[in-house]
Amino acid sequence: MSNKLLIEEIKARAKSLTELLSPCILCPHMCAVDRAGGELGECGVGFGATIASAVPHFGEEPEISGKRGSGTIFFSGCNLHCCYCQNSQISQNPRPIKGDSVKAIVDAMISLKARGCHNINWVTPSHIAPFAVLALAIARSQGMDLPIVYNSSGYDGLECLKLLDGIVDIYLADLRYSDDDCAAEFSLAPNYVSASRAAVLEMARQVGTDNPIGADGTLERGLIIRLLVLPNDLSGVADTLYFIKENLGTSVRIALMAQYFPAYKASNELLLSRPTSFREYSKIVDLADKMGFSNALIQEHASAEFYRPNFEKEKEPFEDIKHFIKRG
Repeated sequence: MSNKLLIEEIKARAKSLTELLSPCILCPHMCAVDRAGGELGECGVGFGATIASAVPHFGEEPEISGKRGSGTIFFSGCNLHCCYCQNSQISQNPRPIKGDSVKAIVDAMISLKARGCHNINWVTPSHIAPFAVLALAIARSQGMDLPIVYNSSGYDGLECLKLLDGIVDIYLADLRYSDDDCAAEFSLAPNYVSASRAAVLEMARQVGTDNPIGADGTLERGLIIRLLVLPNDLSGVADTLYFIKENLGTSVRIALMAQYFPAYKASNELLLSRPTSFREYSKIVDLADKMGFSNALIQEHASAEFYRPNFEKEKEPFEDIKHFIKRG
């Protein structure tokens, strides 16, 4: 856990983050609605946060899940609108905010620590960061000392990220596209490429890229970049790998993801209406190898068959299978 910031400073950061909600400029959409006044942002969320699920998760990267699981807190809503979203039950149909959002997050973090999790994993936090950070300050005062994982789509605002410096210990971020037209068409995310790449560089500046694995087999600080291989090369992973190599080197941790299947509305999109083929995925794995990436994680191609969360089962939305393999 990062101990750079005192609890009062974390509270001050939460206040500064809250000020970004009116007008809302928290993420690159810059939708400028008055979320503090109850208006809904591009994310579908107003003032507050709703937890869709809070469970130990064993299917993240090994250095995140470890042996005791990652304490995942899935938040409702999302600032992306991917037509193939595997979590669409909670991301594209945000659940209403009820009761004290901050207290609910505090209680979830404390409970997950009590269940033995290695870390607290905020999943899709970009649009609710002010509430998660305030909850963290309170949880820290109650003895919750686990590292914080910020698990995002990469579509994060720099002003928001800079306020998380010293608060987040591990960034787990997507670089989903290397072409803005694809990002706009399939995720309704304008300027995704420049925004996500700037975000990942800021994350790397904060936590570094060469952090060692701890004695328990997990990261306590660092960055993992996720690269989802979409069919028909829609994600442009090769170009993203060259960007990573040029800007962050080849020792940075990357996760090459084979788990795509046509979820949500993807069956209506010709180019996304099938799973990623073994050949398409293997081509990217081989390229990463040839480029010298020494901390690459790969998935079994069959992962697309079982990585299908069901958030109607709030307490067990996943088949918890360790599906990453170290390569390099």
